[in-house]
Amino acid sequence: MGAFHKERVETYPEELPSMAESLRARIVEYGKSLKGIKYKYAASSPGQGFDCSGFIYHVFTSLNINVPRSSAGLAGAGKAVTIDEALPGDIIIFTGTAPGSRSVGHSGIVSSMPGEAFTFLHSTSGREYGVTETPLSEAYRRRFVKVVRLIQP
Repeated sequence: MGAFHKERVETYPEELPSMAESLRARIVEYGKSLKGIKYKYAASSPGQGFDCSGFIYHVFTSLNINVPRSSAGLAGAGKAVTIDEALPGDIIIFTGTAPGSRSVGHSGIVSSMPGEAFTFLHSTSGREYGVTETPLSEAYRRRFVKVVRLIQP
């Protein structure tokens, strides 16, 4: 039995992603599967549609992860990390669209890997009017508040 256990210890850890990495991948994969579902204010189900925080709430709770329902609640959850430290499955927080306002008003799920062009999944009331994957454009950079990590590596 000792030799069998030793062999597993030497080969097992390097071949499988950590539980956190696997969960992050599942968050992004499920979020991407919802692309195209229409935007609906105050909604959080695929059948009705999603607002931004309703989309995040649905994705995370579908994977048995409790999260706040509002963007402001999400902004106060977890651990803040820099945008350069962002990992897939982290939450990105923005202000609303009112010019000059710094109040939290929008949120999304980071979908890109470090070193890739930064993208995030969100449900937008903008031109796409639904769940989409968006690059971090200059317009979004101006509204950026912070990135929140709920799943620690």
